[in-house]
Amino acid sequence: MLVFYGASLFAQAVPAQPRTVSQVIDSWVTDSERLLVPAAEAMPEDKYSFAPSNGEFAGVRSFAGQIKHLAAANYQLGAGALGEEPPPGTASESAPDSIKTRQQIMDYLKGSFACLHRAAAALNENNMNDPIASKDNRTRLHLLIDALVHSSNHYGQIVEYLRMNNIVPPASRQEAH
Repeated sequence: MLVFYGASLFAQAVPAQPRTVSQVIDSWVTDSERLLVPAAEAMPEDKYSFAPSNGEFAGVRSFAGQIKHLAAANYQLGAGALGEEPPPGTASESAPDSIKTRQQIMDYLKGSFACLHRAAAALNENNMNDPIASKDNRTRLHLLIDALVHSSNHYGQIVEYLRMNNIVPPASRQEAH
């Protein structure tokens, strides 16, 4: 027991290495991705066209529209942080018309997170506050934080759409023991 606890105490005594801004932002992108991708996968394909209509929901996006908008915004903001042009068809934060099926939407969503991971990897303490002229002089860091906040907003909406269809979001499910 002395060996076990001694090793444990030694491990606690070693200070953790400080994380870079790139590592912190990338971990937040991963957290967002781990919520949103499974939530998007949880909705059956035949319900991707669902949009609430009771109450104050007139004119809201369908479930597919929510996912496509989120992904397009990720591409816009990630590409902006990289100083690149976003993919064609994302100008108004909507996916290209060719993105229609559930599988295409899922691929588009996953690709948008890959773009955010690339942008996070390119971020560092020397360039994080560089203004991006084409993005109203917002900084690289600002664009990535904006993507994360926007993702959180849409995650809440996606969860509501799932629950309206009697689907428990994956992050809210209890694991069977």
